[in-house]
Amino acid sequence: MIRKKWRYHGKKGSKVFPNLVNREFKERKENEVLVTDITCIPFQNRLYYLSVIQDINNNEIVAWKLSDWDNMKLVLDTVEDLNKKRSVHRTILHSDHGFQYTSKKYNKRLNKYGIKGSHSRKGNCLDNACVESFFSHFKTEILNQTDCKTEEELIKASPFSTFFKI
Repeated sequence: MIRKKWRYHGKKGSKVFPNLVNREFKERKENEVLVTDITCIPFQNRLYYLSVIQDINNNEIVAWKLSDWDNMKLVLDTVEDLNKKRSVHRTILHSDHGFQYTSKKYNKRLNKYGIKGSHSRKGNCLDNACVESFFSHFKTEILNQTDCKTEEELIKASPFSTFFKI
């Protein structure tokens, strides 16, 4: 007898937004469409998680947080940082289907600020290509060329601050 394999992703009640971007990354106005994601950064025998929000109008990183935990707080703090820096009402914030981005807390936070959520198709990294490309360049050109010894040095390193305007 072969048992049925259950494909169960996350808890019930998660929110999946329609894909409002549909890979239309060009000719967007400032603050019209923002993309977000998290990447893991191995550094000094530890793992750090970098959450960023990028404006696809000019590829500027408009909000970011670095943490040693990949959790809801990281994503919610990044959205808070964004809200402090920009007027985000009616802005589209596009992400993948990570557990943070489909949670009730994330949905509630977007609603609080009038942000329109958008999700890529499940398992399709090309739908979030702008931020994936940023992470690829960041890891290749910045992290591999720095000789930082501490987290503080990593954050204050000039190439890092070039991206993040510290």
